[in-house]
This record gives sequence, C-alpha cells and structure tokens, in this order.
Amino acid sequence: MPNKSVAELLIERLMQWGVDTIFSLPGDGINGIYEVLRINEKNIRLVQVRHEEAASFAACAFAKFSGRLGVCLATSGPGGVHLLNGLYDAKFDGQPVLAITGHTFHDLIGTHYKQDLDLDKLFMDVAAYNERIMGPSHVHNVVDEAIKTALSQRTVVHINIPKDIQEWEMDGQRSASNTLSHSADIYKMSRPVPSQLELTCAAAVINDGKKVVILAGRGALDAREEILRLAAMTQGVVIKALLGKAVIPDDSPYTTGGIGLLGTAPSQDAMQECDTLIMVGTSFPYLEFYPKQNVRTVQIDIDSTRIGLRHKVEVSLTGDSRETLRALLELLKQQEGKGFLEKSQGRMKVWNEFLISEGTCKDKPLKPQVVAHQLSSLIDSNCIICSDTGLVTTWAARHILIRGEMQFSASGNLSSMANALPYAVGASMANPGRQIICLCGDGGFTMLMCELATIAKYNLPVKIIIFKNNTFGMVKWEQIVFEGNPEYGQDLHPIDFAMFARSCGVTGLSLDDPAQAEEVIRKALSIIGPAVIDAQVDPYEAPMPGHINSTQAIHFAESMIHGEKDRWNIIKTVVKNNIRRIFP
Repeated sequence: MPNKSVAELLIERLMQWGVDTIFSLPGDGINGIYEVLRINEKNIRLVQVRHEEAASFAACAFAKFSGRLGVCLATSGPGGVHLLNGLYDAKFDGQPVLAITGHTFHDLIGTHYKQDLDLDKLFMDVAAYNERIMGPSHVHNVVDEAIKTALSQRTVVHINIPKDIQEWEMDGQRSASNTLSHSADIYKMSRPVPSQLELTCAAAVINDGKKVVILAGRGALDAREEILRLAAMTQGVVIKALLGKAVIPDDSPYTTGGIGLLGTAPSQDAMQECDTLIMVGTSFPYLEFYPKQNVRTVQIDIDSTRIGLRHKVEVSLTGDSRETLRALLELLKQQEGKGFLEKSQGRMKVWNEFLISEGTCKDKPLKPQVVAHQLSSLIDSNCIICSDTGLVTTWAARHILIRGEMQFSASGNLSSMANALPYAVGASMANPGRQIICLCGDGGFTMLMCELATIAKYNLPVKIIIFKNNTFGMVKWEQIVFEGNPEYGQDLHPIDFAMFARSCGVTGLSLDDPAQAEEVIRKALSIIGPAVIDAQVDPYEAPMPGHINSTQAIHFAESMIHGEKDRWNIIKTVVKNNIRRIFP
C-alpha cells in the first residue's frame, strides 16, 4: 500500500473532523490538494466559486448558518490575497473559518520566484493560528491545532502548504519528540457559567430595576426561550442588535426591534429612559445609542475582553449566554409593574403603523420599503436571509420581520459590501433545500455579481432581490447627513440585472411598479431554483434614523444649500415621508 501524501493526509484529517464542504477557486499552487479532492469527491464537496473573496465569504456564512467550521481553499499569491476580506468578516463576527492556501516550491521561497508571496506573514493579523506545514509528519499536528483554535475561539485560522510539499509522502521520518498519533481530532464545546456569587449579584441589580432593557446580540441567537423568559420576568423591553435580529420574533410583545441608525424610534426611546440594561451576547459598537453611563448594567458575554467595552458595567457575567441566562432566571423575582413595557408597546404600535404606511405606499418611483414589506409576508417562516451592506440593510432591518425559525445575517462589524451573494452560496450549501433570500443593493451586487454563475451552476434555491437605485446610496446619504456636503462620486452606470440573470441561466424579473410588487415577488418565490428580481427603486428615498438629531438636520440643510444636485427631489421626498410618519 503506497504511503500517503501530505495532500491525502490533509483531506483525510479534515474529513475525520467532519468537514464535508470546501469553497475554492482552482490554481496551480493547490493542484496536489485538488487531485485528492477529486478522488474523494463522494465524501467531501468542492464548491467552485468565481472569486476567492466569495470563497471566504461563503465559508463565513456556512459557519454562521450551520454552527460548524467553514473551510476555504485558495492558490498561492493572489489567490490567498483575495481571501482576506471574507476572512476579516469571519474574524469580526466571531465565526470559525479555516483558510488553506498554497505556496510556491519550498526551496524557491524567498528567491523572487513566481507568486512568491509570504502568506504566513500576510495572514498574521487575521488568523489566530497561522502555520506552514513542513512535511507529512507535521500535517495532523497542524490541522488539529488549527481546527481546535477556530472552534474554541470562534475565529479564523490559516494553514499554508508549499506546492511541492503537498505531494511529499509519509516515509516514517519524524522527529523523536513528535510521538506518533499524539494529536487527536477531538473538540468538546464549552458552555461556561459564572459563579453563584456573580449570578446572585447580577440578580440583585436586575430585581431592583423598574425600567429594564435587554440588548440582545448574535451571542444570544440560541437563547430565544431564555430571552423571552427574562423579558417576561422583568417586564422588560428586548432590543436587538443587527446580528441578533433573529433572537426573538418581531411580533413578540416584548421587542421594539433594532437599535442604531437602522433601528426604531421606540428602541431609542427605551434606551434613553431605562434604569437597568442587560447586555446579552453583544458588543453593539455605536456608543451614542447606549443609555447614560449611570444606568445600572449587567453584561453577559462568553468573551471576557468584551465586558465593559461599550458601557460601564456593574456586574459582569463571563459565560455562555444560554446557560448563564438559565442559571440567572432561577434567581429573579417576577416583576409586576408593566408601565415601562406598555409605554414601549404603545410607541411600537405607532411605529409599526408608520412602517406599514411606508410598505404599502403607491407612489412612483417604487419605494424600497414596498419591496421589503411585500417580501417579508411572502417568504418561508424558516428561510435564511442574507443582507448586503448599504441602504438595503436599512430596509432589511426594519421591514423584514422575523417569524418562526428564520435566520438572518449580514456583514456585521466589518460591514463589507458584496457579502450577500456569496453568503447565499454558503447558507444554501449548509442548509440544502431551504429557501435562501438574498437582499442586495446594486452597488454591492456588482462587486461580486460573478457569483450568480455559481448559484446557477449548483441550481441553488436562492432568491435574489436587487434594490437598484443606480447609486452608492448609503455613502451618498452619509455625505449629505453626516458631513453636510453635497453627494459626490456616487452615481452608478445602470445595468439590466434581469437580463444579466437570464444570461447566467437564471430567471430574471423586473419590478418598477408598486402595484405589481406582490405579483412579481410571488412569481420569483414560486420558481424552483434561483431567481433574480431587479427592483428599480426611488434613488431619493432617504434612510432616516428613528430620531433625527439637530446635528443631522443641520448637515442635511447645509448639503442642500451647498449645491446638492438632486436637492429638490430629495427635499420633496423627505417632506412627503415626514407627513406620512405623522399621519400614517
């Protein structure tokens, strides 16, 4: 029986760890690995993407929507470079992803040879574990350590293998200290719980609270029941950070939805009026949306470095959100006063009426809110929603309502554009047959629109809705509202995305009439396989925050005065929207 090569040992070990999917684009620096993948194609699936950035985004989404290790593979030099953006997305959002890269011949490294780019050094910041395999006896040690690090720290790891070393065979040569079979493919997930003393101190703070806000993030996604019980016990209001959108359904009487620029006015009001804040699995970054620093705060997070990062914390609970809440709930008293909650519910009723008025608006051009509102009621209650970064994130955050077992994610702390389409690839591969909804702006979509060919190739049941306003909309409004400047450099050349979809072998539909929104969306959702809706929406529709502060209002006025080219269309749209907000 022939000795196994480094590439064979690598793939064999990955399969022993339960890896069954790898996202990759081929290259000669990884041909040795590809040959082993060919031989083992019945046991491990190679998903060919059109750009390595998509491979790392897809691996991140695979991890987000499965809870398992995501794996991507790229060739030497530029292939490895292209992985970086998606890997930083995984790192910033705490997802376990393994990146494997090739390299030039081991004895030509450092000699200015072709694609001799030192990926070990390039990946030093993004990867918590970053190692080059030096031979057959090194493979198991490195793979095991990399995967354990990725899973235990919920982060990115990197393995680099020179081209020729991939084909080296095990010949029994190993250092005396490298004992055979000492490294194991074993990992046990830890769900730590704080001490009883810490839990008692936290319970005392919470029991004293009369106006409790629970800020839930992605770390609470598997703690829905516990969050709802906590809200019921405290008569508190649940506010959801963007990556925690699916923590509880949006029709829960306890939630006021999101927070921040994409959030709701009732959430901002509750934050400013609360006397107690419970942070669960979140380090929501926008400090200006937190309550005053004198508000008593309990924070639960599995990562102790996140405790006290955003707000002064009176009691810190380092532990798993779900298990910590279960232990904490046993110590809480049932609060009877419902005044704070009922006040928030009343505000939320008005807010929801406003959102419905936006979502059912018959004005032309087509409002983006209409597209999101109609879509929300028609998608499956267990679908997976992948949102791009930009104006589309606002419409997704506010108008796509979570119900049932829906999952939702976006590029969180990195806030990268172009994530949604490859996210949809990763989500679909992790959840075969499940409906995947991909929400894109035209700016983000065009950055990796090649991945529509990947979706077509594998006939993935992804429904892609492109909110086309022919501009980099979010940056445009940041220039106007945050800087007080006229927009500049934002206009996009228009593309017929329905025609592009059809050229890829995907059903392409166009939408520009609010009266046809439901019909077109239903048609797209009924299609077996992928479909694209090219929704041409009003470019003057502003993503207004829940509450507009004086600085934002002044900057808006300044940008109009300073020569904003579309000022009259923008002013007309903003005025009409504010009238609708007052009289929904």
